[in-house]
Amino acid sequence: MHLRERVIGTITGIFKKYGGVPIDTPVFELKEILTGKYGEDSKLIYDLEDQGGEKCALRYDLTVPFARYLAANGIANIKRYHVAKVYRRDQPAMTKGRMREFYQCDFDIAGQYDVMIPDAEIVAVLKEVLTALDIGEFLIKMNHRKILDGIFAVCGVPEEKIRTISSAIDKLDKQSWEDVKKEMVVDKGLDEIIADKIGTYVRRKGGPELVDSLLEDSELTSNKRLKEGLEEMKKFFEYSKVYGTQDRVSFDLSLARGLDYYTGIIYEAVLIDDAPVPTAPKNSKDEEAQTRIGSVAAGGRYDELVGMFASSSKGKVPCVGISFGIERIFAILMSKYEQSKLRPNHTQVFVMSMSDGLLLERIEIANLLRQNNISAEFTFKTKPRMTAQYEFCDKNLIPLAVIIGKDEISRGVVKIKAMSKEAAVAAQTKNEGDEVKVSDLVAEISRRLCL
Repeated sequence: MHLRERVIGTITGIFKKYGGVPIDTPVFELKEILTGKYGEDSKLIYDLEDQGGEKCALRYDLTVPFARYLAANGIANIKRYHVAKVYRRDQPAMTKGRMREFYQCDFDIAGQYDVMIPDAEIVAVLKEVLTALDIGEFLIKMNHRKILDGIFAVCGVPEEKIRTISSAIDKLDKQSWEDVKKEMVVDKGLDEIIADKIGTYVRRKGGPELVDSLLEDSELTSNKRLKEGLEEMKKFFEYSKVYGTQDRVSFDLSLARGLDYYTGIIYEAVLIDDAPVPTAPKNSKDEEAQTRIGSVAAGGRYDELVGMFASSSKGKVPCVGISFGIERIFAILMSKYEQSKLRPNHTQVFVMSMSDGLLLERIEIANLLRQNNISAEFTFKTKPRMTAQYEFCDKNLIPLAVIIGKDEISRGVVKIKAMSKEAAVAAQTKNEGDEVKVSDLVAEISRRLCL
């Protein structure tokens, strides 16, 4: 929980820096609100019925409830963030950070703005968060629904098969082209010639040069929506160069994202090969334990979703957003950091006595520190053993100790001792304990803790 708090605090701090405001929505939604918004993944929605007979469901993500919130409150412009649990009736895989109940951290920009500016800012947020969390090397894969749907149209995919073919293409990062082609042709009834033509496009990836190359393909640009998508991607790369995100972005034509509500740019952040990936214990029977952890953040543009909940055409609000999978990030960081170095609490100072207990004096000093916003503890024993007090500091990785004795109290002083090598180096002390007047204690502790 301490690590999780740190992760969420880092993420929300960056959301606030970009102008985000917090909102909350209910865990329960009417089933009709969620139905039909998630494509083939709709089967993972927890379907419930309350005692009053209403058809309810647990929220699957934070995006659809956000769209309903905008429509219900008539909000046309907002930068919002939301950190909360969502629920999916999935097969759990703990080592991959996939659970039935888990946190998402979302950041969205809603409103009518010039093309691709909010999208580029969202990717800047994405890069800054993953860099700040130090989870390892990552890549932001990007595509555009207009481009992907346009390619399907040019290749001759029937309209009714576009979404199912999209979900097959989205598996190219995990499966070979042969397996994906087999799913399209054998399982989903697509003509083999059409599948082969799709393959000439969706296996391509690159940067601005790929956009330029596709714009030179007259067959592709004959499709109006596809051409629009390519021109928007060209603008995105212009903006991303200024934002400083272009080095992390890959234009990947196989990225499809299965959710039905995406209308424009889509993206997914994945760890690349040298990043730490959690593995199961050697005796684990989890077949997925040794596989990649998958995406750690994903999102895209959804311009039509709010309009589904609005009573008039005026209720349409264009939106673009990103969602971070906290549990997956948490699983990565847990494998990266040594458990023994993760502090279980926020205590900065432990107040201990050398003899005779001095309980009242310990309480007095702890209170003095707490009243000055310094986290302090002492043991709840009238006459604690010195060794037990030192063990408590070691176990809880408390950086500083304030040590008192009868002689020190009579002279109005205490000793400050650095409880780790790092704290001793920071304080430029030999770690033997330094005498400080009680009147100067708060200032000295604050200096050592850089408060």
